[in-house]
Amino acid sequence: MPNTYTQIHIHTVFAVQNRLCLIDKSWRDRLYQYIVSIIQNNGHKVLAIGGVGDHVHILFGFRPSESLSHLMQEVKRDSSAWINANHFVKGKFSWQEGFGAFSYSKSQIPNVCNYIETQEEHHKKRTFTEEYIDFLEKFGIEYDKRYIFKPID
Repeated sequence: MPNTYTQIHIHTVFAVQNRLCLIDKSWRDRLYQYIVSIIQNNGHKVLAIGGVGDHVHILFGFRPSESLSHLMQEVKRDSSAWINANHFVKGKFSWQEGFGAFSYSKSQIPNVCNYIETQEEHHKKRTFTEEYIDFLEKFGIEYDKRYIFKPID
């Protein structure tokens, strides 16, 4: 077949190292724009991006020409470097190792976009840990509680 045709929608979630609330509202939108540019420069299409001070959600159309792990590694590496170069936080900023990735059908996209774009409201009622465990359970993903985000003491 001369061409490859796909429709793959991926929702990724990743957290700030130690789940510290370091992503300030004053530069959050610029961070999102930077992350969007990384993803688009790799040939993927961002449909929604959002989050709160300690984590980010991204929904994008994924092209299978690249591995998801490689893309997320690049997003996290480059955005960490950008945050550090701009001195947005005291000390060194980094993302927690790993990420969550969940796939959706085209009919689910509007609801997922709305969910991502209303993260501030959503997290007035639920913690990130509760949200993340719900994703894992909803998608039937086995997980080890030792590796789930733990609240900062």
